[in-house]
Amino acid sequence: MDFSKIDSPKRQIDTIRPYESEALKQLQAYFRVGLTYSSNALEGNTLTISETKVLLEDGLTVGGKPLKDTYEALGHARSYDFMFSLIKNRTISEQDILTMHKLFYGEIDSESAGAYRKQQVFISGSEYPVTEVSKLKSEMTELVEWIKKDRVKHHPVEFAALLHKKFVFIHPFVDGNGRLTRLLMNTALIQDGYMIAIIPPVLRAEYIALLEKAHTNDKPFVEFIAERVYETQKEVIRLYHIK
Repeated sequence: MDFSKIDSPKRQIDTIRPYESEALKQLQAYFRVGLTYSSNALEGNTLTISETKVLLEDGLTVGGKPLKDTYEALGHARSYDFMFSLIKNRTISEQDILTMHKLFYGEIDSESAGAYRKQQVFISGSEYPVTEVSKLKSEMTELVEWIKKDRVKHHPVEFAALLHKKFVFIHPFVDGNGRLTRLLMNTALIQDGYMIAIIPPVLRAEYIALLEKAHTNDKPFVEFIAERVYETQKEVIRLYHIK
């Protein structure tokens, strides 16, 4: 797969590296609202991007909205912040995954937060079953080993997309798997110096269809994720007026 479309703007962005601490904070804050809003909206959260911004930046709750929607936004923002604490690593541990889920899901269901599910679940609309409860631990161990050993075999954007696919097909938690898999994908991207991938709600149908197709052919899904990274890179180039 040709990733030159992604790597060319990355080289432009690399000209302003290393980021000063303030610049990195600005980028982190800029995408915090957008990723939290979009990732939650993909899962049915009703908060608008403006409401998400007011909640995360001003601490003001939105009247008339489900309490769970507020908890999801706050939890996602906490997991997003944790993601940036892993930026200097080049691996993702099982404990990182559990911590990320606990931060996201803690206020929604403290007993299930950061713990693998104990019941069988399914993905609505999918023809394929997710991992059985009895095999969850072993498959998550295999996933972490794959992260360690096979990362160097793939282009960073391809690796991030494959990580997304592999994790969500396991579906290790009772809820929040979609949010977690996008956070893990973006963790891998920022660890390798790439911009995050934001999937706008308007692309939900295409995103789900390509993810379903990835059971037999993951190339279109990888290309879809690469396009989302490209769009974020263009936004950063615009923000910093990079030539």
